[in-house]
Amino acid sequence: MRIRAAITAIALTLLLIDVPQVQAATSSLTFSLRQTPSATDSVVTFYGTIKPARSGLSVKIQGNTSGSWKTTRFMTKTTKAGTWKIVAVATSFDIPTKYRAQINVSGKITNSPIRTITIKKLPQISTTDASLAIESFGPGGRIHGADVSRWQHPNDKPIDFSVAYASGLRFVMIKASDTRDDADALSLKYLVMDHSAAQAAGLYTGFYHYAILPDVTDPDAIIRDATAQAQKVLWRLAAIGGYTERDLSYALDLENKCVRVSSSGACQKYASRAAVTLWAETFLGILKEKTGRTPIIYSYSNFLESSMNKSAKLAQYPLWLAQYAIDPFNPINQPGIKAGGCFVHSWTGANCDSQWTIWQYTSCGIAPKYGVPGTRLDLNIFRGSATDFLNLTKGSWAPSLVDLMPNNEPTQMVINAQSASTTNKLVTFKTTVTRPDSTPVVTGAVKLVFDAATAPKTKPVQTVLRATSGEWTLAIKGVPAGTYSGKVVYSDVSQTHAESSQPVTFTVVQGPTPSPTPEPTKKPTKKPSVDGCSKQIKN
Repeated sequence: MRIRAAITAIALTLLLIDVPQVQAATSSLTFSLRQTPSATDSVVTFYGTIKPARSGLSVKIQGNTSGSWKTTRFMTKTTKAGTWKIVAVATSFDIPTKYRAQINVSGKITNSPIRTITIKKLPQISTTDASLAIESFGPGGRIHGADVSRWQHPNDKPIDFSVAYASGLRFVMIKASDTRDDADALSLKYLVMDHSAAQAAGLYTGFYHYAILPDVTDPDAIIRDATAQAQKVLWRLAAIGGYTERDLSYALDLENKCVRVSSSGACQKYASRAAVTLWAETFLGILKEKTGRTPIIYSYSNFLESSMNKSAKLAQYPLWLAQYAIDPFNPINQPGIKAGGCFVHSWTGANCDSQWTIWQYTSCGIAPKYGVPGTRLDLNIFRGSATDFLNLTKGSWAPSLVDLMPNNEPTQMVINAQSASTTNKLVTFKTTVTRPDSTPVVTGAVKLVFDAATAPKTKPVQTVLRATSGEWTLAIKGVPAGTYSGKVVYSDVSQTHAESSQPVTFTVVQGPTPSPTPEPTKKPTKKPSVDGCSKQIKN
């Protein structure tokens, strides 16, 4: 307790001074530094990002104590995501010192803004046991954490993780990847923003992948899709340099089994229990084998019971369980217990309790209290001791060149089927796009590009339905009668995979014109206000 109090009492004076930045024509270099309060030594973290992102660039740290800049011995290289980080142990204290980062981009020197820090000496600690620095400040005397995504960055505002640490949080799970390309790009953006900042503030960081399951039933196709999405996670980890000693395992966010959505947003088809189970087993197994760390699975009890089969393979993975409206301050309260019976799933214990490792107990945490912009924040507690918690950091993995996301990797497209008949029906193309090794592409989508000579005056509506990784059905509505030529084009905005295409020709015959039916005048109805936090814990 005395050790904890001493560590908590550490003061750090940090003054940020912005000065005009010397930069290359198209490059900018961000720079932050912070003394980590939970470290047993006086650890200082230098971190930042090169924009636009480039990997393998050398970053040097320069110091200024006597009016001139001198290059220190600290240097590193940028990751695939453009991030960089250097951790140093201070040996001099209570002296305000100026630092800046410097990078050479194609022969042009780019300097970061200047930062000034006064490093404070930590009290002597009799042991180097890292668990002593992980306090149990959460409800019920448990280790407290949060999870964040783009929703915690309204208007691109940053999170002040030093406030989160001062408020008792000791870990944060960051959304790092997503099956959907647009959501995945946002995940990478905020991962780069949050990862180093959270660790420098003293928090442990974990990651999660939001999964959309494939619209297929063949077990081999399910395995191929899970493999492709696991590959995306491995690429994402590699982009930030692999796991650090302050990283928790990656988590699979599996809470949605809808595989086909209508134009109105309603779910038209759900994956079977067997399909969901096989997909999860495959995905988690690949991550464990590749990274040497046991990944985590996030879900809720109803989903685990109704959407998945019991599986000994799944039971080996720690469970991150979501359940709200239960008071976590009551020491005998537990999530995952059904009134009048048991939830039956892979993590069901002998007393009907769920064998959870992390409990997301509210989505209504008071965000500003933890330095988070906005009003709401997901909060979590860890089940177990500080030593148990640190077990989630066991297993090291540093990516090699083959683990890095490719850049404009060649692709091959095959059109498996196409259909065009009358104007009242859809024009469709079923496509498959593969990598050089014949595995499916991981990102990207397809579209129809008309030749200029045959392009209709009114632009038809195109809808892309994902079957599984690398397989899509392209549906075009509103094509007038006529004969058309063009090409189905595969493109990937992330530039992981290169563009490919196949030429197409088709004829649409005039079909029956449906009689217009008058639509009744809609009267606006006032939606009742619903307080989604009325029964949740506000902490």
